[in-house]
Amino acid sequence: MRPWPFSGAPAYAIVFWSTYALWIALETIASRTRRSGDRAKARDRGSFRFVVLLTWIGLGLDFSLSFLLPQATILWQRTALFFIGIGLMLAGMAFRFYAMSVLGRFFTYDVAVHAGQTVIEVGPYRLIRHPSYTGTLIALVGIGLALGNWAGLLALLACIAAAYAYRISIEEAVLVAALGEPYTQYMRRTTRLVPFLF
Repeated sequence: MRPWPFSGAPAYAIVFWSTYALWIALETIASRTRRSGDRAKARDRGSFRFVVLLTWIGLGLDFSLSFLLPQATILWQRTALFFIGIGLMLAGMAFRFYAMSVLGRFFTYDVAVHAGQTVIEVGPYRLIRHPSYTGTLIALVGIGLALGNWAGLLALLACIAAAYAYRISIEEAVLVAALGEPYTQYMRRTTRLVPFLF
C-alpha cells in the first residue's frame, strides 16, 4: 500500500510535493543568506551540519517506512489527516520565518554571537527561546501526518529531537557565556520550544 499522497488522486501528490518543495526552497535560500559572516565568532561545533544530517535521515526514514510498513498506516480520516498535515507544514513554515524575522540580524543558521547582541523578548520570544525550531517541528509533524504513517512520523521526530537537543545545548551555552545574567534570567522565565511546557 502506498502512502496516501501517492495512492489517491494525482492532485494529492501535487499538493504534497509543491508544499514540500516550497519548504526545501525557503530553507535552502535562508541557510545561504543567514550564515555568520564572522567565522571567529562562530561557536557552532558542527550543530548546523548535525541538524541537517538528522533532518534528512529522519525524512528518509519517514518516506521509507511509509512504503515499507503499511501496517503502521494511520487509518483515521485519511483525506482530513492529509490536509491537516499540509496545513501544519504551511503553518510551521510561516511561524519559523516569522520568528526569524523578529530576531532579525541576530538569527543565523550557525551558532554565532554578533557585536551588540541583546536578549530579544518580543513576539514568540516572550514565551519560548527557540520559536524557529518550534516552527520546524510543526512543519515536520505536518509532513509525517500527510504521509500518514505512525512509524515514519515517530522516526522523523526522534531524529529531529536528537538534533535539536544537541543544538539547543550548544546555543544556550554560547548565549549564556556571551550575554551573561540577562540571558540566564530570560531562561528562567521561558521554555525552550512549547509555551509553559518545555
